[in-house]
Amino acid sequence: MQRILVIDDEASIRGLLKDFLETKGFEVLTASDGETGLTVLKEDKFDLLLLDLMMPGMNGMDVLRNIASEKIDVTPIMITAHASVQTAVEAMKLGAFDYITKPFDLEDMFFTIKRALDVSQLQEENIRLKKELKKKFSTHKIIGNSLPVQNVIKFIDKIADTDSTVLITGESGTGKELVAKTIHYQSSRARNTFVPLNCAAIPKDILESELFGHEKGAFTGAVNTRIGRFELANNGTLFLDEIGELVPALQVKLLRVLQEKEFERVGGVKTIKVDVRIIAATNRDLEKAVKEEAFREDLFYRLNVIPVHLPPLRRMKEDVPLLVEHFIAELSRRKKKEPPVISPEVMRYLTDYRWPGNVRELENLLERLIILKEGDTIVPEDLPDRFHEKRQAQRGLAKMQSLSSEGVDLNMMLDEIENNLIIQALEMSKGIKSKAASLLGLNRTTLIEKMKKKSIDFGAKTVE
Repeated sequence: MQRILVIDDEASIRGLLKDFLETKGFEVLTASDGETGLTVLKEDKFDLLLLDLMMPGMNGMDVLRNIASEKIDVTPIMITAHASVQTAVEAMKLGAFDYITKPFDLEDMFFTIKRALDVSQLQEENIRLKKELKKKFSTHKIIGNSLPVQNVIKFIDKIADTDSTVLITGESGTGKELVAKTIHYQSSRARNTFVPLNCAAIPKDILESELFGHEKGAFTGAVNTRIGRFELANNGTLFLDEIGELVPALQVKLLRVLQEKEFERVGGVKTIKVDVRIIAATNRDLEKAVKEEAFREDLFYRLNVIPVHLPPLRRMKEDVPLLVEHFIAELSRRKKKEPPVISPEVMRYLTDYRWPGNVRELENLLERLIILKEGDTIVPEDLPDRFHEKRQAQRGLAKMQSLSSEGVDLNMMLDEIENNLIIQALEMSKGIKSKAASLLGLNRTTLIEKMKKKSIDFGAKTVE
């Protein structure tokens, strides 16, 4: 039951409001003067305060000032027969929700009270959700004891509460958006919006409108004015994922926003000023793209104020068991299933695997296993074929590495191993060189050079 305190020096008003509001389902307490009312407010919790302005001793404004200075959590509504614009403005500045003049209509007052309580409830819900988000995206939620992960956590703690632009680099699936959200929700901008935009997921012909918005009639189909992501993120954070895919024309416009903090909507002439923190992310080598003139050098340096690099999972193998434990618990709770046991042999498989899709691949695999597994223990037979193929390849390699009394031609053996692994990677990736390079832990250009040097022709199936 919501609670209301009425502070008024007129007994008839106190009685009238108490009787009326109790019929509406509220619990109502009253006080006949400001001093008594303020004491009650300090000792008890109320959702709303109906406060008379003109009272002997401590008047309504004095009560409001004390509420503000002592940060008492209550929503005040002023009541007075002596209304003026000046007092109304002062009361609002001190935190009053509204201003009601005597004589008042009880139903009109009830409507104002309901509106005030609804707004207060929304504000409390908003505060609660923001606290939950801050907790959800704390650095404690970044799993890993390895040195690279601990370095990232320490770095986030240092840079979060600044307005500097951040560029997060790393392979796909390493958790770039998680880091971006953590930076936002640990900063003073956490009370405002975090707005994500994947530059590679939006068609190039509408990406400008997504970023900056458009005016009605700006192009065919623009039937209404629409605000873009920059306006949505005003006073908050805009996360530009896959920033390396931004076309040159938009790179110029983004550079201007970063420099001037202003832009125009598509088809518009009005300059809009914004206060937005930019966090960008990419899995591309932007420095290389700059050298190849595929990305503007001036924009790169504007984005690369604070660089954060996320290492691939294959370089943090000691973190795999921790991540497995975390995802098993989280996914089982989400899917409303009993957490399965991971057998020691399966954990060895998972730790030895190279994880070309990084943490995202691990999470997706565990989700699949939790959904499909019928028993209480996950065993090697439950794992996809790629894990067994890798283990077989390791066993074959170990066998080849055994040295007989007759000796071996080491260079020839290493060359044969490399050839076989390249061919296997091309077969597993169906000839797509970028995927094959990822399976081998190589850059795509390095793989192509090795194929040319070794005269490996994978035929028409190979995709550049």
